Amino acid sequence: MGLSRLAALHGVATSFSPSAGVTVPVPDSTVTAVLTALGVDTGTPAEVGRSLSAAESAAASRLLPPTVVVWSGEPLPAALAALPPDAELTVEPERPPGATEAPPQLRMRVPKALAPAPPDGGTPTWWTEPPPGVHRATVRASGHRYATAVLVVAPDRVPQPPARTHGFLVQLYSLLSARSWGMGDLADLADLAAWSGRTLGTGFVQVNPLHAAVPGSPTDPSPYRPSSRRFPDPVHLHIESVPEYGHVRDRAALDDLRLDAAALSDAVLNKGALIDRDAVWELKKQALELVARVPLSPGRRAAYCDYLAEQGQDLEDHALWCALAEVHGPRWRDWPEGLRDPRSARTARARTELMDRVDLHCRLAWLTDTQLAAAQQAAREAGMAVGVVHDLAVGVHPDGADTWAQQEAFAHGMSVGAPPDAFNAQGQDWGLPPWRPDALAASGYAPYRALLRGILAHAGALRIDHVMGLFRLWWVPEGRPPTEGTYVSHDAEAMLAVLVLEAHRAGAAVVGEDLGTVEPGVREALARRGVLGTSVLWFERDWDGDGRPLAPERWRRDCVATATTHDLPSTAARLTGDHVTLRHRLGLLTRPLEQELAEDVTGTTEWLSCLARLRLLPEGEGDEEAAVRAVHRFLLRTPARMTGIWLPDTIGDRRPQNLPGTWDQYPNWRLPVADAEGHPVTLEEIAASPRLHRLMEVFRPPAESSGVRTAPPGARRP
Repeated sequence: MGLSRLAALHGVATSFSPSAGVTVPVPDSTVTAVLTALGVDTGTPAEVGRSLSAAESAAASRLLPPTVVVWSGEPLPAALAALPPDAELTVEPERPPGATEAPPQLRMRVPKALAPAPPDGGTPTWWTEPPPGVHRATVRASGHRYATAVLVVAPDRVPQPPARTHGFLVQLYSLLSARSWGMGDLADLADLAAWSGRTLGTGFVQVNPLHAAVPGSPTDPSPYRPSSRRFPDPVHLHIESVPEYGHVRDRAALDDLRLDAAALSDAVLNKGALIDRDAVWELKKQALELVARVPLSPGRRAAYCDYLAEQGQDLEDHALWCALAEVHGPRWRDWPEGLRDPRSARTARARTELMDRVDLHCRLAWLTDTQLAAAQQAAREAGMAVGVVHDLAVGVHPDGADTWAQQEAFAHGMSVGAPPDAFNAQGQDWGLPPWRPDALAASGYAPYRALLRGILAHAGALRIDHVMGLFRLWWVPEGRPPTEGTYVSHDAEAMLAVLVLEAHRAGAAVVGEDLGTVEPGVREALARRGVLGTSVLWFERDWDGDGRPLAPERWRRDCVATATTHDLPSTAARLTGDHVTLRHRLGLLTRPLEQELAEDVTGTTEWLSCLARLRLLPEGEGDEEAAVRAVHRFLLRTPARMTGIWLPDTIGDRRPQNLPGTWDQYPNWRLPVADAEGHPVTLEEIAASPRLHRLMEVFRPPAESSGVRTAPPGARRP
């Protein structure tokens, strides 16, 4: 009983429910391992008792909880409304981004004789709302009682996209143009945005996470397991767009690198080769080292210095990790002991010894940041209402730069994943160390805020992978199977408030990937704060009724509606059953092929019948391309604010970019966009594709005449 109570006080679950009406207990050994990772003594029953007593005593005596959230325009939270008479509350406001001085403190005193609470739960007269931000609050009351807390003041909702908009979803590395160096880059992203916004009237382009990867050979190709989520990966740079490129003296060396890059692209586009990120980066790194020898002009130097000042210690740590990884390898836990601590004397000496390499990696981060800004600028100039939608991965690689630089923020010996359920009896271990909720709160959510601020800097919107992680995550102790994990809760109100605050500062919408098992109340909490959900056509059925396809008018409004995602079969593969035969060839089916195909055909037939009944399939059944158009006509019938079009769907690609449950059996994250015959195509060929234009006619307003569409004059921004 004591262990269960102690776990509850620290947000650690002692049971979970994999399905309705089913409760599974969590092993005590898991609970104690997780509590230990949170810094709680649980080695013996006596230590459990002492830890419980200390936790209960601290909770009972606190005047305020560790974090208090105030939503602008909403009633004061209970923690503040219940402060005792004559208590003094002092708020030390956050220094706003870019400000040179902190705002003055706010002092408030609760009256000795409290007036009756406002009947509508409104604001008491003694309260003065601080400006939006993450502040430090101190309260003093009689009896020498004293407490400090993090005070998050946030707008009530994130910014919203326009009433209706549509756009492309694409894995950027897969989108090669004629000028790419073996994989898609930020110039290709800018070009896709400029072309689709001006010609097709799209409102956004959503891409995969562009976070910095862990170096090595071979590099983990998954964009969802990065070294750092705080800084972008320079592999996405378009080398020729760097201003200093034109002033490199060794033109022969650059020409040789460009020829090698052209050969890489040709192998991918015409010879069946996979995208080789390591080979691409090796060429780009050599080119960038030549470019970095060119002195920056005074204006460029000033811009670079501004960037260094803005990013501060975080960038310096990231660049130093990159420099150290070049010398000692990417697994920082295997480095010499002194270098494992980013604040040690030996690490300080390494900063000086590796100064040139540290500066190079800082400059690469800056160059990548400028091209990210250029891509968003191109999108907005093309008339896009939203622009680039960036993707935030759920975590980072255990050996990467973030876990080295922010060791105190991560739970050591833990990995996040998913519990066993009806679809995966073994559960999942994603190999990503979780943040410690207590460490986040103690820091005023500094790592989380810096992360959001960086990724939102050049985003029209942000997609959050596994958005349920803002509420709780499944922790798996090292060396144990995922079935022996448990849920650990965050302060969801605080995590949401910081997200809303930073999104509001950036003027960006937020999309949550809320597919799969979702804790009750999570979708409602997200919707209340304006976070859009994700709705995939094949999963939208009347699960509370007859299980048939959900009528379009019954879909939720606040979502991105799409036919597929990077983790699911393309629409053509779904319609033809190719995704089932692919999984059969790879030995992934748990039932006979005939049974799987029969079930798949039944589900697809139900959807096709639904489309025909709604008169969205005028061409009749048996035409795969027409059925893809019908699927998108259906999506437009829903009230969804945003409609996502998987770019490979526009040309009939049947190969998934990622096949969950596989490692080396399938080339995950290494395939270029291809046509219906499996032949890779360039961005230029996609733009000229008759099939794409036939599909995009579905999205053209009925009254609009045929021909090239450009954004209305007032929609473009300088």
